[in-house]
Amino acid sequence: MSKDKIKAAIVGATGYGGAELIRLLQAHPQVEVSCVLSSSSSGTPLSASFPHLTDIVELELEQIEPAKIKAKADVVFLATPAGVSAELTPKLLEQGLKVIDLSGDLRLKDGAVYEKWYKRPPASEEVLAQAVYGLSEVYGESVVGRAAISNPGCFPTATLLGLIPAVKAGWIDPATIIIDAKTGVSGAGRGTGLGTHYSEINESVKAYKVNAHQHIPEIEQVLGETAGQEVVVTFTTHLIPMTRGILSTMYASVNEKRSTQEFIDLYRTFYAGRPFVRIRDNGVMPATKEVSGSNYCDIGFSADERTGRVTIVSVIDNMVKGAAGQAIQNLNLMMGWDEATGLHFVPMYP
Repeated sequence: MSKDKIKAAIVGATGYGGAELIRLLQAHPQVEVSCVLSSSSSGTPLSASFPHLTDIVELELEQIEPAKIKAKADVVFLATPAGVSAELTPKLLEQGLKVIDLSGDLRLKDGAVYEKWYKRPPASEEVLAQAVYGLSEVYGESVVGRAAISNPGCFPTATLLGLIPAVKAGWIDPATIIIDAKTGVSGAGRGTGLGTHYSEINESVKAYKVNAHQHIPEIEQVLGETAGQEVVVTFTTHLIPMTRGILSTMYASVNEKRSTQEFIDLYRTFYAGRPFVRIRDNGVMPATKEVSGSNYCDIGFSADERTGRVTIVSVIDNMVKGAAGQAIQNLNLMMGWDEATGLHFVPMYP
């Protein structure tokens, strides 16, 4: 273990999010993965779960014991299902560890809202108060030096980055927002089931969790804070037959007559200096292939004078910018490093 690197533990290392954290952290100059943990596969080599890591990461999966994690790590990434972080985060914080949670447990500040949408008990008010919502390009300054970060969801990342500048500027009516979002199958995790069976999803597109997706209150919470008023959105998700990627298409009424170029200029000013948001030129819409394997979010616009509405298209790789990449971006901000450290991945194309 290099003395000048911080040590990172990954809880939930046998899932897709954990594997992606390992892939990205292998290229980080200031972080070394010191232990990988899994409650279901402890005692086995990580390469038994992910053969592609053979001779690259020679670590054995361990049981999740906070005191033992403290002896090996400085920061813990929680790539776990909902419900795990709510119980584990306070124990890790008590050990003096820093925590970056990739689950939804710490995102909603109202425990009653969490319980309604996630159908399980929320984290304690004390833990929720400690956790900073880590939408890096918007709340990055709040992350610096903090001990607990709640990593945004994949759909909210694509959607909020696409909407916040226009909402903040007062250019669109928040009450008219409609979001049509499409995701690759990796967003469902590594577990098997009929809903992600190859024969069921191949050559098919399916709407799911219509008006009931757990990311709805997360999106509404942030947009409400941005607008200074309650915001309620229509949000529909679709599963499409590809492995990676999210495309979020957003529609809203424009408060005053605005051109497409004006939206482009607004967003380029808002995200100036933030390396991972790229704004497309007039007439050019982004595609998921153009961000695959990278931490980029690409955004395109079309303001329709005929209808008085704007269409905003935002794309990310759900496993990177929507999960592991943004978690590492948040780690960089937390530690006071350049936010792009270890994340200079060129998108994979084709």
